[in-house]
Amino acid sequence: MARSRSPQLDAPLGRGTSRQRSTSRDRFGRFTEWVARAMGTPAFLLILTLFCVLWICWNTLLPDHLRFDDAALGFTALTLMLSLQASYAAPLILLAQNRQDDRDRVQIEQDRQRAERNLADTEYLAREIVALRMALEERTNQVVTRDVLRQELKALLAELGESDHAPAAERRSGGRSAS
Repeated sequence: MARSRSPQLDAPLGRGTSRQRSTSRDRFGRFTEWVARAMGTPAFLLILTLFCVLWICWNTLLPDHLRFDDAALGFTALTLMLSLQASYAAPLILLAQNRQDDRDRVQIEQDRQRAERNLADTEYLAREIVALRMALEERTNQVVTRDVLRQELKALLAELGESDHAPAAERRSGGRSAS
């Protein structure tokens, strides 16, 4: 009995397929980065060197019936193995570099946006500092000491006292002239 591919009712359509693709693509991307990182290490070079030395020793020192690659033909199988390794290594390294370039591009864009925000914040703070300085300068130009305040108050009281006496004298003189 063949099993029919009916959609699952507990998940939206298309959800499973797109998720598997991105997971698969991401897994392959991580694999390429792992290969690129591994091939650039001294351990990889040491392992590859040991592999080649063992290969050559196996095919030169052991009896003929155990050898699988002929030294007289220049270790053809070893050459093919190393060529195959190199033919896969180069594209995997390029894929890893492209993936890193994409991450760098995103990081650069985020850094640019952060720098723009920092610049706008700095300009705003600079304007606020200038406004505070101007307000402080106005306040320092109008500094009123206690002595100056006393003198101003005495002058105002004297003016008020004179204005109070002047209408009374005019009223007296005005009243006398009328009588």
